[in-house]
Amino acid sequence: MAISFTVLVLLIGVALLFDFLNGLHDAANSIATVVSTRVLAPHYAVVWAAFFNFIAFLFFGLHVAETVGTGIIDANIIDAQVIFGALMGAIVWNVVTWALGIPSSSSHALIGGLIGAGTAKAGSAAVVWAGVAKTAGAIVMSPMIGLVLAMLIVLAIAWIFARFTPSAVDGIFRKLQLLSAALYSLGHGGNDAQKTMGIITVLLYSQGVLTGEFHVPLWVVLACQAAMGLGTLFGGWRIVHTMGSKITRLTPVQGFCAEAGGAITLFGATALGVPVSTTHTITGAIVGVGASRRVSAVRWNIAGRIVVAWVVTLPASALIAAVVYWMTQLLA
Repeated sequence: MAISFTVLVLLIGVALLFDFLNGLHDAANSIATVVSTRVLAPHYAVVWAAFFNFIAFLFFGLHVAETVGTGIIDANIIDAQVIFGALMGAIVWNVVTWALGIPSSSSHALIGGLIGAGTAKAGSAAVVWAGVAKTAGAIVMSPMIGLVLAMLIVLAIAWIFARFTPSAVDGIFRKLQLLSAALYSLGHGGNDAQKTMGIITVLLYSQGVLTGEFHVPLWVVLACQAAMGLGTLFGGWRIVHTMGSKITRLTPVQGFCAEAGGAITLFGATALGVPVSTTHTITGAIVGVGASRRVSAVRWNIAGRIVVAWVVTLPASALIAAVVYWMTQLLA
């Protein structure tokens, strides 16, 4: 169903609002370790993260945007109501978890929103199950990969710097953590901003604004990267506290290991077009760093709460999106 230009602009605005909230909600993923280790003050850390969030499009292809735009819900059933329902499902869930300080996944809230709104319109036949299976597999694999990589990096650094004094190691990794935080922010911006790019682009195709093979216009890329960077500038301090100190206490070298492990995971997923959760990834990496010191160093009750939030995110955002879609149908 065709919509007016004004409504189209408003929907794009809602999508960019989600992207802004994604940056706000997930700022903790990029800055929690560098803030908790006191390598950067919070106001400098958000500027550092926001800058690398924004320039991420210079380093990555747009495979994740294509997956979200065409690989979760059949593009032929997508219309303005489906997009609005999906976005509202993700936004409402993000706001609830942000208010509670729970580091849930903005990415999977959006995926859940798409599934919920698409299913509300056309039933389960609307779901591209292969794409959903790839995303669901990433829910499990990304934190595990982040965890294993972080542990391996810890072991490698312990071997390489075995002859260094603790103060020398601390000084070296206070500088190197700036690099690892930048790399993680690049990975975050590269993977997460592309999800909103996919949503806006498939909306433009559904309204006939774009035709031909699926492609993301440059103005959509820049708008999404800017919205995410701006959201990151506003922080997300409740979640920073959970990620940076409640799971385990971090030193600069441990912060570097967590960010490096998470960044490698995100770079690989983005190259493969897999929409992973930056929250899942960095949480797994932080747990891996803590467990490499000793198992008791990890506050498993906090980690358990985060896992519960992961499990609930998809169905909760899907249900909200379906309800919003049905409401728009009643009001139409």
